Amino acid sequence: MSEKQAQILDVKAYTRWSPYLEKCCLLLSANESYERAAEDIQVLTGVRVSHSTQQRLVHRQSFELPQVEQAVDEMSVDGGKVRLRTPKGKSSEWRDYKGVNLHQCCVGAFFQDNQRLVNWVNAQPLSHPLTCLGDGHDGIWNIYQQIGSDSQRREILDWYHLVENLGKVGGSQQRLDAVEAFLWKGDVDSAIGQFNDWQHERVSTFIAYLNKHRHRIVHYGYYQAEGISIGSGAIESTVKQIGRRIKISGAQWKKDNVPQVLQHRSAYLNGQFSK
Repeated sequence: MSEKQAQILDVKAYTRWSPYLEKCCLLLSANESYERAAEDIQVLTGVRVSHSTQQRLVHRQSFELPQVEQAVDEMSVDGGKVRLRTPKGKSSEWRDYKGVNLHQCCVGAFFQDNQRLVNWVNAQPLSHPLTCLGDGHDGIWNIYQQIGSDSQRREILDWYHLVENLGKVGGSQQRLDAVEAFLWKGDVDSAIGQFNDWQHERVSTFIAYLNKHRHRIVHYGYYQAEGISIGSGAIESTVKQIGRRIKISGAQWKKDNVPQVLQHRSAYLNGQFSK
């Protein structure tokens, strides 16, 4: 054994180690696979912490969701996908989780546990009004129905998803531009009126979409000028950042482990390993 090898220490599972080393392991494994975290921690510290020990360390933790001190003015919710481990020979299964971003405060992720999401958000100091942003999926708005009070929530349909759905209608660009201009001002009736002389399945679908979310289609120009968010880009970015860990090449997760993995990644994104 070389002198360099002799200096490398092995850390077995459940042995006592320094809080700093533990924090370093948690920080690294929140960003990359347990195997890569094991390699990197050895290079950085000279201590060998196996990938299995890295994993056990994560699942021994209690990653508490943060309690926000300042009032939450805006929030957004969206769904993400996680790949579950299946028996050999069977196709992979993808399941939904929900991500939430309390703008300018913190983020969280929840796997098949919407009630925990709701309870966590309601435990925060919520402004009146509380701006709630989302796309057109019912699951998002069903969650919002349990947040705060009806008089407190200011629900806004994400402008960029609205325009994306308008683009699917097709047809005359002049007509689409006119519809977009009316929607930008929150004038749903005038937007629908632009389709009076055109009957098509895509048009009917879009009009039904507008009527369904009519109360969430606001004067986007005014809100933007007032500094109020009109798009759910914050939560889309959050879901992508969570995906950078749970969707690394070849990653598959045991169903029972998914909540802890999501909490681990959320803790990292909230800067809990930087304190």
